[in-house]
Amino acid sequence: MLVAEQKEGSLAITPFRDDAPLGLSLANVRDFFPITRNRAYLNNASIAPASTLVMSAMEHFMGDVRDNGRNRYPQWCDYAETAIKARVGAMIGAKRSEIAFVKNTTEGLVTVANGLQWRKGDNVLLPDIEYPSNVYCWMKLAKLGVEIRWIKAKNGRVLLDDIAALMDSRTRLLSLSAVQFSSGFKQDLAAVSELCLKRKVLLNLDAIQWVGNQALNLADVHVDFMSFGGHKWLLAPIGTGIFYCNEKSIDLLDPPSVGYHTVDRGEAHMDYILEYRPGAARFEEALANFPGIWGLDAAVRMHLAVTPVGAQQKISAIVAYAAESLQSQGWRIVSPRSHPDETSGLLLFTKDNLDVERAERDMSAAGVDLAVRAGALRISPSFYNNEDDIDRMMSALKDC
Repeated sequence: MLVAEQKEGSLAITPFRDDAPLGLSLANVRDFFPITRNRAYLNNASIAPASTLVMSAMEHFMGDVRDNGRNRYPQWCDYAETAIKARVGAMIGAKRSEIAFVKNTTEGLVTVANGLQWRKGDNVLLPDIEYPSNVYCWMKLAKLGVEIRWIKAKNGRVLLDDIAALMDSRTRLLSLSAVQFSSGFKQDLAAVSELCLKRKVLLNLDAIQWVGNQALNLADVHVDFMSFGGHKWLLAPIGTGIFYCNEKSIDLLDPPSVGYHTVDRGEAHMDYILEYRPGAARFEEALANFPGIWGLDAAVRMHLAVTPVGAQQKISAIVAYAAESLQSQGWRIVSPRSHPDETSGLLLFTKDNLDVERAERDMSAAGVDLAVRAGALRISPSFYNNEDDIDRMMSALKDC
């Protein structure tokens, strides 16, 4: 239910229509990111810049609220539940009934941690290089007698044999990042999934560094639970995200937070019957962030227009160009590169005696945005970036 109209180099999005194409492709997507006119923005693994497409969608939604107040609330709910969730599902290979809207990755991870029925002596496997969002919610389970078993990463890589070695009959769940934020290591999801199925261990993914960076089809790989925020590679607004719950695993989770939207009572506000909504929607306890979700929908449509595979190929080509350029100038690549299947859109690099914090500040002053992670510089180009951005980075790095 969105129509895109080209106006003076930007896209205007009108809600509640689906009858026009975006007119967007890898060839012209850069035009919809105004930041590219002034900066080489290579920090999409942190917070991505807003596109005119996303901004237009949010503005049109708020215009609808301005002009109609609550009068279109039923249409908003129906559109979000059907059209938007269906598009999210198409992007990741899931059913719309397996999709719930959340504020961020953490909310989805906490839903799993607090929703499973734990027993004293259970254990959870975690890599020792995880982002804190995928650590603290599991540490909190210690008071229930749940043990964390740490998978020791090797040079930023989380190896399958090391995961398997820690599993036993009391291992309930493996929770790991599909792509590691501090190294760029990409997990072999098919192999991990197969291992978990064989050992009867639940698989929970922090996918914020994967979705929008790498293509994903959950129809081909079994994942029980997965969470990702929208503000990084998905190029969606801050405060938006997706929680995926496999329909075969949904009965394992008791919604840890319940509210008006957890049930489906319509306008029968005082029935007070606690019957969960079908599917993953039961994990949405209250009124949704509709402006953000409209922006998320525009971002998802953008990814579908360029295709997730096309986005991955473009990102991989830029990263390969960057790695070659850096190595030719004496920089050392920190991210795993010897195994092509383990590479992603994140690239970490450094050199001897580099003050990374100062280098990051100097680069920003030169109009090049990157990040500092694990004592190295990190870039994370998206599909709207190009080799010109890398050339600008290389020029600025000469002064570091």
